[in-house]
Amino acid sequence: MDPPLKEAYKKLEEDVKKALKEHRGNQSVMSVALNALLLYPDRPFHLGDLYGWEFAPETQRREKFLISATPDLNERQVYAKERRLVEEVKAELTRGRRCQIYAVYTQKRDVTRRLEQILLNEGIRVAVLTTDVPPETREGWYERHLRSGVQAVICHPKLVQTGLDLIEFPTILFYETGYSIYVLRQASRRSWRIGQRLPVKVKYLHYAETMQESCLRLMGKKLLVSLAMEGKFSSEGLQAINDEDDILMAMARELVTEKGIGERADAVWATLQKQQEDILGTRANEDSEAVAEIEAGSTQVDRWPALKSPLESPGRRNSPPSTSAMPGEQLTLF
Repeated sequence: MDPPLKEAYKKLEEDVKKALKEHRGNQSVMSVALNALLLYPDRPFHLGDLYGWEFAPETQRREKFLISATPDLNERQVYAKERRLVEEVKAELTRGRRCQIYAVYTQKRDVTRRLEQILLNEGIRVAVLTTDVPPETREGWYERHLRSGVQAVICHPKLVQTGLDLIEFPTILFYETGYSIYVLRQASRRSWRIGQRLPVKVKYLHYAETMQESCLRLMGKKLLVSLAMEGKFSSEGLQAINDEDDILMAMARELVTEKGIGERADAVWATLQKQQEDILGTRANEDSEAVAEIEAGSTQVDRWPALKSPLESPGRRNSPPSTSAMPGEQLTLF
């Protein structure tokens, strides 16, 4: 972080840590305070004072109390993470790769509009997808903006997590992740679909030594646990373990006890990526063996080889499925 932002964030973090210790178990403090720590580095202005609520025996009613008074930093400054986003988008555009950008704070303190203005100032043609576009018309929305020459699209990951194939956007940048594993997993594979011919990149941006890094590290660990339990990822398995309150509780516990401080998120995700590659390699070998068995004893005229990965698809989106794929099976990033 830039020095002024780092100083302001550390002050907010200390106030939150104190409030969590003094009001242990208070859900309003945990939710408000942790979301503020996730949001503030990306929008360090107009956050306002943070308040919690707690039952007061003296008055027999819930009373409001101050958690922290957040300072307003310079709104016109482009901060370190925003500069990095611009660098990443420009680098991908020089390679002819459009970018899909995700941010999760899109309501009262909208981060997407700030990112839109920053990218526009850099000469990048960008559009923002909002909830004003109904789900059934979002595919057409993308097509219209592609025809107009859009280079990057910004939206909440929930808006595209299911039902949309973003093949035209081979680079996905999570500017913010939130703390839902299921949403993250679904949104991260929107470009890695059957028919994709380009290598797909998925990158996660976060500030080091902040709650953003803690959140990303904890989600990586939770994905590793599910990988160990299932051997592969499935939507049912992830939904079963997708309790967002667990992530919030773990973040609060880490902040108060300082357990896990210093452990880097990228190390956890490097382990996750290695296990992912091991699984995909095993699946590719199994697919190859299945094709060999089919071709050895088959009398069919038309035979379709098993797809080892979406990048090796020989046809279009409506190509016949792999002979080795089970009905309804979906190739995944994880």
